[in-house]
Amino acid sequence: MGAIYLLRHGQASFGSQNYDQLSPVGHQQALVLGEALKRRGVKPVQVVSGTMRRHQETAAGALQALGLAMPPVIHPGVNEFDHENVIEVAEPRYADKATMMSDMAASGDPRRGFQKFFQDAVSRWVGGNHDDEYAEPWSVFKLRCVTALQDLVVQTPPKGDTLVFTSGGTISVICAHMLGLNDSQAFTINWTLANAGVTKIVTGRDGLHLVSINEHAHLESVEPSLLTYR
Repeated sequence: MGAIYLLRHGQASFGSQNYDQLSPVGHQQALVLGEALKRRGVKPVQVVSGTMRRHQETAAGALQALGLAMPPVIHPGVNEFDHENVIEVAEPRYADKATMMSDMAASGDPRRGFQKFFQDAVSRWVGGNHDDEYAEPWSVFKLRCVTALQDLVVQTPPKGDTLVFTSGGTISVICAHMLGLNDSQAFTINWTLANAGVTKIVTGRDGLHLVSINEHAHLESVEPSLLTYR
């Protein structure tokens, strides 16, 4: 059987002017992820990455740890949804990041404050009642992710491994699709996905099987502080 490893990117740079880059912790997580894949004996026949910087930096770190000089195939279909657009539609003032961070700081716990706001913003997006307000409506994002999964299945040899460096939203949609979950249930998966976590799908004559979601023991076993979610 072939295997598709959906690998969430390392911790991005929350609160900075460029979220789409790994934090120092994120770079360390990428190396630990690659080391964990190496211990498992994963020998990819292909590597796929989204177009986002955090995807490609995670791929670079993991492949370095794996000892592989294998450039990823870029697939926009595994990109994350545009979280900035989802945020700004929910609260237009937050087009100014400084305003958003000021509001979150005033809550006393910026990360918790942002998480509550973001969950509400995503729920509005997923609800489907305001599709015309978004650059990429939820239904379009969902179709994009499922179509990308179909591409990955076709490209994965019967006895080969494919590494896919992607994001939590994409992984959540694919898992929800395979588990038959509804839209609101899809993002209950997303909120618990660890940075640099591993989700594994096996392919065979009898179809696809989701065999693991959000494996992250490789992070905890090295250093508990490496286990992050945002």
